Amino acid sequence: MEGILALLIPLAPFIMVCFIVWTKHQRKMAELQLQATAEKAAQYASHSRELEERIRVLERIVTDGGYDTALQIEALRDARDVEQQRSIERDGSIN
Repeated sequence: MEGILALLIPLAPFIMVCFIVWTKHQRKMAELQLQATAEKAAQYASHSRELEERIRVLERIVTDGGYDTALQIEALRDARDVEQQRSIERDGSIN
């Protein structure tokens, strides 16, 4: 037992230094991880705000009376496409 104690006494300062260095390293790693987590949270919050703004715009478009106008325009475009297709088919059958 005295041999082990005689060996540990001179090694104690080195063991303490290693423990201190390891503790500082762990603290630094925790700070870096905390900083990365905070940055990621800020990015998510920003992205969330952008999505909320887009949803507000879409809600405004849908609840606005102009939405019916947009639907009517699309219906007219579809009808025009059908008429063009029929005229092409008629012209093809005449030739």
